Amino acid sequence: MIKIPKKVADRWPNSVRALTTVAISHKTKDVSEADTVTLVKDMLADIFGYEKYNELTSEQQIRGTFCDLAVRIDGKIRVLIEVKAAALSLSENHLRQAINYGAHEGIEWVVLTNALEWRLYRIKFGQPVDWELVSAFCIADVNLKNEEDQRKLFLLCREGITSDAMGIYHQHISLLNKFTVAQVLLSEPVVSCVRREMRRYFPELKIEPESISDLLTNEILKREVIDGEKVKDAQQRIKKAAAKNARAQSKAAPKPVAATSDTNE
Repeated sequence: MIKIPKKVADRWPNSVRALTTVAISHKTKDVSEADTVTLVKDMLADIFGYEKYNELTSEQQIRGTFCDLAVRIDGKIRVLIEVKAAALSLSENHLRQAINYGAHEGIEWVVLTNALEWRLYRIKFGQPVDWELVSAFCIADVNLKNEEDQRKLFLLCREGITSDAMGIYHQHISLLNKFTVAQVLLSEPVVSCVRREMRRYFPELKIEPESISDLLTNEILKREVIDGEKVKDAQQRIKKAAAKNARAQSKAAPKPVAATSDTNE
């Protein structure tokens, strides 16, 4: 899904180990938020590959105040970063503050961190503004030999931002999840396939598609993947994908050749 460049993977072992030790120390000593911001800047440079003095700024003013950090690449703010003290647990209030920053500036990606916990959110612009958690990890628990942990680190890397890793990863988790899979299982082709296989194993069985749908809905699938906003989102994604595929097939279909008649007079 996401290919991590060798130079990125090579810089992680030493930088992650050293700066994680510092972050744990900051939590133990209950250092100030300002000191944590300094540490996070070091982490963004050494672990995540940003140019500390050219691409990281704490002078991004929003509504008369300043966000803690912003990633600016080629003159454009790409990510806002809200930092809390290392000993402080991240909370809903901290998230709202960061989301308000991003929504006001039209910036899609927001990071909330205390140097140990890192959370990546995507803002959904609308009325009202909404957001979704895309990725989260504790850097002290990261296993650099684990592919999923590597991907989570890479999402926040400079190389990841410039290759749209955040967008690609978000699209992947938006499609490959329990809500989408549940809707696919409830679709007519899958229900028909299950009915066909059941009759193949048990020819004497008289079964209608509705019976299979009822079993899936009421006894097999969990209620959370049947009802709710995420279910509606999954249904919309499938509907759009089906319409897109139908249009593509229509365009690819050979056009009928008009019949010609011989006129030999």
